[in-house]
Amino acid sequence: VGDEDTASYTEETIVHGGRHSMPLSYDNDKQGFAKYSEVELTLTAPRDWTEEGVTELSLWFYGGSANDAEPLYVVVSNSVGNPVIVVHDDAAAAQVNKWTEWVIPLQTFTDQGVNLTNVDKITIGLGTRGNLTTPGGSGKMYFDDIRLYRPREAAE
Repeated sequence: VGDEDTASYTEETIVHGGRHSMPLSYDNDKQGFAKYSEVELTLTAPRDWTEEGVTELSLWFYGGSANDAEPLYVVVSNSVGNPVIVVHDDAAAAQVNKWTEWVIPLQTFTDQGVNLTNVDKITIGLGTRGNLTTPGGSGKMYFDDIRLYRPREAAE
């Protein structure tokens, strides 16, 4: 994660909102390493994802047509129970070369056992989590505006 060419270590040109996005390079065929790529954030606050009636996790992503297609996924966990992995429906999401919002209903995580009142980690990954043997692809993606939302009405 990061862009060593900028003082902020963030992407400052390819952004969705604000002035920065998070670049994530992946190489799922690197000798001696796992065959999937992840970036993980341990949360200190906010950890209660049920406050104020939030029902959705939203993140914006931007891939590239030169990227190798790899599954894009999000993992949410808390200190008790197993982490829950949600995989994007588009197996070629890494190749989408425009800003695209991915909305995940929080119910998806609770249905699989995550206690949303005490979320401690969120992970974004590419590839098949846990894969240590089958080579995958490589590329670079950008992520921005990772947020929790209350129910939203579709724009007309």
